[in-house]
Amino acid sequence: MGVQRLYESTYILNAILEDADIEATIARTTAFLEENGAKMVELNKMGRRRLAYPINKKYNGYYVYMAFEAHSEALPMLEKFFFLEEHVMRHLSLQLDPKLREFRKVRAEAQAARAAAMAEAAKSGVDM
Repeated sequence: MGVQRLYESTYILNAILEDADIEATIARTTAFLEENGAKMVELNKMGRRRLAYPINKKYNGYYVYMAFEAHSEALPMLEKFFFLEEHVMRHLSLQLDPKLREFRKVRAEAQAARAAAMAEAAKSGVDM
């Protein structure tokens, strides 16, 4: 089959859908990947946001980001799945460099530590 690589995919769902329909579409997508031998690494539901430009006369979309490990044969199947899924308005899948993933992880930890330090400083400043 080949070696498993790290991929990331971001897709935009129609924001008019009910929350249950959005969750069902996300569950279908992750189940499809897992059926094809992929292992989910991260799933981030970013929520409803305004689009930069209208897509099919729609101005809002529900953004979903996922990172997964899969064989290279799974990516064309995922692209076809997105194309056939009626609720997906746009999608983009890329191969992710493991070094970039590690950099993002370290950066997120540093930002969290910085935010905690600022919160602590604000808290001690208020108590004075």
